[in-house]
Amino acid sequence: MGRPNTALGISEADREQLRAMVRSHSMPHSLVRRAQIVLLSGEGKSNREVARRCGVTAPAVSHWRRRYQERGLAGLHDELRPGRPRTHDDEGVAELIRLVSQRKPGHASQWSVRSAAQASGIAKSTVGRYFALFGLQPHRCKNFKLSTDPFFVEKVRDVVGLCTSIRPTMRWCCA
Repeated sequence: MGRPNTALGISEADREQLRAMVRSHSMPHSLVRRAQIVLLSGEGKSNREVARRCGVTAPAVSHWRRRYQERGLAGLHDELRPGRPRTHDDEGVAELIRLVSQRKPGHASQWSVRSAAQASGIAKSTVGRYFALFGLQPHRCKNFKLSTDPFFVEKVRDVVGLCTSIRPTMRWCCA
């Protein structure tokens, strides 16, 4: 059966924080489950019993008990995962955002992913990811642009005059 586990020594402050984590509806489920594992282990339950209640394996319970003993509450959070380092630093990304938001391209009326990629030297797929990440939509202009049509004012007067002359007859639909 293995050697019996001793109850985890959990301070009252940690216990309250763990209970709050277990009750939370906004925390990630994995973190809530880890808090539940530590709380049950602190009550003296065996690894198998805790695993059965939490829906994990006994080695997982042992892992999170050990992480809590070594690091406390901070040990319940995920560690950084290995992976490829970022290609572009924060300054490069900030320069791309400044480029797109403050200047207009010389050859077009608005920035596209391809034109921003060419101007910044960043790959177009990466520029697309940054646009999505920061909510940049340079194709949507937020400024009002007047028409260059020489008869624009007359056309506006005609449209406004037409709308004001029709409005009294449409009262039945807007009342």
